[in-house]
Formats: sequence, structure tokens, C-alpha cells
Amino acid sequence: MTPKPAADPAAPAAPLDRRPIIISGPSGVGKGTLAQKLIDKYPQTFALSVSHTTRSPRAGEIDGKSYHFVTPATFSTLISQDTFVEYTTFNGHQYGTSKITIAEIMGKGMIPVLDIEIDGVQQIRERSSIDARYVFIKPPNLEALGARLRSRGTESEDDVLSRLARAREEIEFAETRGFYDKIIVNGDLERAFGELEEFLLRSSE
Repeated sequence: MTPKPAADPAAPAAPLDRRPIIISGPSGVGKGTLAQKLIDKYPQTFALSVSHTTRSPRAGEIDGKSYHFVTPATFSTLISQDTFVEYTTFNGHQYGTSKITIAEIMGKGMIPVLDIEIDGVQQIRERSSIDARYVFIKPPNLEALGARLRSRGTESEDDVLSRLARAREEIEFAETRGFYDKIIVNGDLERAFGELEEFLLRSSE
């Protein structure tokens, strides 16, 4: 029998805490990028919960992978059917997280990663609908966030200013004691990812 290779002592331990991970933060802060890096590195451990949205796909986005793109009428029907664990309206578009999607991921023995807006986070907290760990991704400052938003080229200047005003409110809310389990400043992507990885894979709190 071929002996099994020795475990790498430097490799992160499998997470003892199997609760879903909820990642939120201002638009453009890089929370989606961090979530995807986590899933790419640990594809057998974490899986992204794909949200429903009424907005149109952006360049490169794929239906069923980036989001489930639906009409406002369909979204309203899903609400009436109590489909969502949370839903919200952001910049004129609706977003929601399906209960079934979370259950399917957990049924496979994996940890769901939810990338959602802070309104949705508040709903989950208030309803206690799922037991989860909460991570907030914060920009180093609003000037840096504004530069990121403008570099995307997907929003008008009015939209950028609106997102920055909302980001200021979100940051103030996130810093309320006891709401989030971890706040990570994303000034450097690799450093922020290392901090996220350390928290999720080594913390059993």
C-alpha cells in the first residue's frame, strides 16, 4: 500500500466552524474579489451562494454563475413564495439570497459564502434566520474607494457620489460594536485575503 503523503504543517487547518460566511462592504471595496479568491483556493470547502437580481448583466457576467438574473415580476413572485433569506433594493435594483441555494451548499458538506448588501445583513441579524459569521470589508479611506469606483467605468459620476455617501453610512454602521465578527481593511488585496483566510480557517470562535 502506498503511504499517504505527510500533511503540510504550514497548511491551514480545515475550519472547525462550519457556519455560512456573510461578507459585506461598500460597493467597489473588493468583497466579491476576496470571496472568489477564497473559493478558488478552497473549492472543496467554500461555495458562493449565487444571488438573484433584477439588474441587467454586466460585461462578462454569466447567468446562474454571477447572479440569477430575473425580471422584477419574477422577483416579486419569489418574495411572495418566501424564497429569500434576505432581499433588498440597491441603486434601483433588487437583490436576494435564496434559502434553497444555502441549503444545497450545506447539503454537500460545504460552507456557503454570501456576498450581500448591508441591508440584507441587517435582515438576517434581526430575523436570526441563519446562524452565520459576519465579515465586513472596509476601504482604507473613501478617496481610495472613489478611485476604484471610477476606474470601473460602469457608473456615472452621480452614481459614484451616491455610492460613496452610502459607503460612509455603511462603514459607520459596521463599526458598531458586536455586529460584525471581523472587519478587514482592503488596502492591499493579498494582505486582506490573508487576514480573511486566517480568520475563517483558523478561528473556531
